[in-house]
Parts: sequence; C-alpha cells; structure tokens
Amino acid sequence: MSVRVYLPTTLALLAEQHAAGEFVVTDDAVTSDEDAEEAEYAALMTAADASAAMLTGPGRRVVVVAELDKEPEPGWTIPVKRVVALHADTEDRPVDADPDEDLAWFATQEIEYLL
Repeated sequence: MSVRVYLPTTLALLAEQHAAGEFVVTDDAVTSDEDAEEAEYAALMTAADASAAMLTGPGRRVVVVAELDKEPEPGWTIPVKRVVALHADTEDRPVDADPDEDLAWFATQEIEYLL
C-alpha cells in the first residue's frame, strides 16, 4: 500500500530543498492513504492552508506531493525521485486571498521553471 504525503512549503524553501535533492517532512505534512479523489483533494487543500500560513506576506502557496511505502514521520527526508507532482499558485496572491482557491498542477520536470 502506498501513502501520498503532501508537504506544504514556499517557493524559497522549495528552491533550497530541491537544490539539496530532498524534502524534509514537517509537522504540517498531510498524508492520504485513500485513492478517493475527495480524500486526496482534502489533503492537498489542508497542506495548501499550511503553506499559506508559512507566508509572511504576499506569495504563492506550494505543496510538494510524494508517494511513499509508509507514512512518514516529522524529520524524515524524502528524495526528489519520490516526488510525483507539485501544486502551486500561478502568481503571488494577497494575504487576504480566498483560501479555497485551487492550485495549479505541475509535473516534477517543471519545478525548475516554477522556481
């Protein structure tokens, strides 16, 4: 059984961790072991809310999605090769933006272009 983990981050942290070749699991990480689209969307939006809370002003919510063999614990690192997708705002959003606004999907090959 695989587990999807949704890692909330920011563009600055994404750049750092992508350059390091791994992503750090934090307490804000959200997991989903259900294949149901509704459960995955709920996990994504929960991680997006955590990403918004990480911003100190206008910016973009970013969520890294990885697929693992088991549920991760905070402090674990996930190699870039386990990342299956990335979700992010397409432009900076104001602090008072609608929290329910959807994120755009990016393939892992597009991370460098997003940065």
